[in-house]
Amino acid sequence: MTGASPNADFAQELVALLPRLRRYAIVLTGDRHAADDLVQDTIERGWKRHAQWKPGTDLRAWLFSIMHNRRIDLMRTQRRTGDEIDDEEAVADPAPGAGEIGAIEAIDLQRAFERLSPPHRQVMLLVAVEQMSYEDAAVALDAPIGTVMSRLSRARAALRALLGETEGARDAPGGDSPRTPPPARLSRIK
Repeated sequence: MTGASPNADFAQELVALLPRLRRYAIVLTGDRHAADDLVQDTIERGWKRHAQWKPGTDLRAWLFSIMHNRRIDLMRTQRRTGDEIDDEEAVADPAPGAGEIGAIEAIDLQRAFERLSPPHRQVMLLVAVEQMSYEDAAVALDAPIGTVMSRLSRARAALRALLGETEGARDAPGGDSPRTPPPARLSRIK
């Protein structure tokens, strides 16, 4: 790494990615404060290692990879020190586009998303929300592309099942006859 500072374009791109980094950090940690710390660590590491980033490649994927690896390092440290990690805490940010699908449906979608396993939430966020390619998501998660595709498929199926379960419980008397979510809502998940 050279001693030179990052250029202004790198700094602008980094700042522009802050909301996406924070959203991914919340998914990884399940806690706003821990997410903010993780974003700060990621930005600091990205800034210090700016010379390792190859211009013309996806800076977002590179930073998500740094964040993912930093989270793994933190989890290992917490396990050694005996601190608890709670990846199941509720994510309080509203879902993107919540106004479009209605408040109740947005809450159902958010609750279903929160019930996914952490690896499934991560891959859904990267591919479905951040619209990363499978290749970029594989880089960010440090996983084979087949694993990304498999996790995404399972995450989508689980989310569909959870949404059907949620709607059935809300709409059916006694909550014992779930129905399939409307096609318009499923199209947002595919």
